[in-house]
Formats: sequence, structure tokens, C-alpha cells
Amino acid sequence: MRSHEIDYKIFGEDIQIVEIELDPNETVIAEAGSMLFMEDGIMFETKMGDGSQPQQSLFGKLMQAGSRVLMGESIFMTHFTNRSNIKRKVAFAAPYPGTIKAVDLAKIMGNTLIVQKDAFLCAAMGTSISIHFNQKLGAGFFGGEGFILEKIQGDGMAFIHSGGVVIERQLNNETLRIDTGCVVGFEPQLQFDIERSGSLKSMVFGGEGIFLATLRGTGKVWIQSLPISKLIQRLSPYGGNATKESGSVLGGLGSLFEG
Repeated sequence: MRSHEIDYKIFGEDIQIVEIELDPNETVIAEAGSMLFMEDGIMFETKMGDGSQPQQSLFGKLMQAGSRVLMGESIFMTHFTNRSNIKRKVAFAAPYPGTIKAVDLAKIMGNTLIVQKDAFLCAAMGTSISIHFNQKLGAGFFGGEGFILEKIQGDGMAFIHSGGVVIERQLNNETLRIDTGCVVGFEPQLQFDIERSGSLKSMVFGGEGIFLATLRGTGKVWIQSLPISKLIQRLSPYGGNATKESGSVLGGLGSLFEG
């Protein structure tokens, strides 16, 4: 199914929203609860699935719903359709402070993007949202994203959300090492793995964590500056005493000597 062609604008800096303009009978799909406002003429319907396979059987829909449960998402997605005869707008808000990135899947290798399981915000109708498993044990246990990621496929616009600032890097037969949990998404031809951050001394005292995410090959990767897990950790009154992946192992001991 070819994706609908939608127009959009992104507003805001620290906390962003995306406003999508729909032609008559155009549809955008979104995670449940992400809608900010919609103009008169926009109708919404909650469905089990992304609608990319209209002839999908009930069993197929149940399987897709089950995969969304594994990803920690609602089993339902909301479909917003312009039922008027003029252009109408609907807007979606980011769930926490950060950046919304518009990705044209038609320009992505294989029309496929692999993202962390809570990164998807909304997309043009015809986009497929499915489960993707990390094949590397190390990446699954220590990668910050876990074994389960999301696969976004299609030839239209998709919108992903990240914490803090998001940057896009193009790798050309290169290797990039990234703080675990800071990988928002990457093209599927890139090799994603987890490696030790350095020597034993660096791992213990360096404050950069024991492991780093490693991406190799040629393709695009999107990186976030502030994953939601780190934001929660900083806001938590017990964050300084909690055992965490990032930071020196002496962090908890050091807090005993704070005023």
C-alpha cells in the first residue's frame, strides 16, 4: 500500500509538536493519546493495527496487537482522516521534552527504519509499524533499548521523537560509538552491537559507563542527547543513589560525602 502524501510543520524548540495538513480523505496514524488538536472535519477511529494491510485477517491483526504489547505500546492505534472537502489540520505532541524528527522513508535504504520502542509518534497512512528483535545478545542486555525495537516501513513521512536534541549522522563504511540508550534509530543495513567502553580503569573511573553502543557500516543513524531514562534518573530524588549503567561506580559512594 502506497503511503498517503501529507504536508507538515514542526513547532517549538524544547517541547515540540507536529502539525499535519491532510487533503480530503487523507489519513495519518498515531500512537494512542498523542493527539493535541484537530480541526473540524477530521474524524478519528481507534483500530487494532496500522492499516497498512487492509485485507489482513483477524489472526494477523491479533498477532500485530501482540507484538505491540511486547513493545510496551497500546494494542490500538488511532487513525485520523480528513472527511471534509477542504484541507484540514491535526497536531500531535511529543510525550516529553525533546525533538520531533521528520523522516522521509522513501529516502531511507530499503524504506525501513529501526527505532527504539517508544520513538514512533505518527506517520502517513500506509506505513507499517512492526516489531524488530536485536539479534545480538550484548545489544539486547546492555544496549539501553533492550532486545525489542520497532521497525517502521513505508514510502511516506514518519515522525519519531527523542529526548533532548537529536542529530543525524551519515556513516560511510565507518564505526561510531555512542552512549548506550542514546541511539534513537538507524538504517537496517548498519551493524548494531555493544562493546566495552575501554580498559578496566576507564570503565570503573571514567564516568562513561561500562558499555557503549557501536554502529558499523554505511547508513544513517539518529542520536538523542537526553534519553528519557536519564531524564527520570536526574529528576528522581533518589537518582544519585540508584545503581545505573552510566557513570562511575563510585557515584553512590561519592554521594555519602555530599553536604
